[in-house]
Amino acid sequence: MNQVSPILVGQLTDLHLFADENQKLIGMPTALSLQAVIERLRVLKPELDLLLLTGDLSGDSTHQSYENLLNLIDQVQIPTYWIPGNHDCAIAMNQVLNLRLVSQRKSFERGGWNFILLNSSVPGCVHGYLSVKTLQWLDSQLKMVGSKPTLVALHHPPFYINSDWLDTSRLQNAEEFFAILDNYPQVKIVLFGHIHQEFHYQRHNINYLGTPSTCIQFKPESSIFAVDKKPPGFRLLKLYPNGTWETQVERVPYYHAVDLAATGY
Repeated sequence: MNQVSPILVGQLTDLHLFADENQKLIGMPTALSLQAVIERLRVLKPELDLLLLTGDLSGDSTHQSYENLLNLIDQVQIPTYWIPGNHDCAIAMNQVLNLRLVSQRKSFERGGWNFILLNSSVPGCVHGYLSVKTLQWLDSQLKMVGSKPTLVALHHPPFYINSDWLDTSRLQNAEEFFAILDNYPQVKIVLFGHIHQEFHYQRHNINYLGTPSTCIQFKPESSIFAVDKKPPGFRLLKLYPNGTWETQVERVPYYHAVDLAATGY
């Protein structure tokens, strides 16, 4: 590979697929909104190198929802990696999401960058937490991968986002997470989902990026549950081997009326 050539990474998050492909989340048919994103990814395919799916891939934790995801992602034919969110079933994910170009690997290298994927979900809980074992693994991986630029991904945001109802379910032990990251200047980006909106915060030269959902969007800075009118989206990251990077959020032209009487979230 030409060492000046960047790689292009697509981050999709909070897909909320169901066993029944016609089932809706607050009135949004999540399979159809994801299909709209997939169509855009198919256009980008010649440039795309990999996809990162950062949790809440399922809305009902069923094997069939992950089978449905496989069938949709298969249309793109791009190496895909994933982590669970609070709506997911990690056991079902491990059983289903390991076929074709979908990988269970949580640490890998591509285009001069290291990628480390963390499970911040807690069974039966909405909030996030990184276990002692996960934090020790993160530390060992960062020691092992050396000085190459590194991207870390998890589902839950490690920051307050000024939205009272969402802030209760952030990563509960963010300080322990930061304590490890602070030792490794090669970490350039931390990606997350969960908040169904765009977010960017820089701390100690690490950029923390939250990304819109492929289905419904949450209204920013709302004290109570509120849905935004913005369409489904995803994030693109262009990563250069020297550690520089560019990113943008793309929205797809898919609109569907939400039904706030059927929160289901």
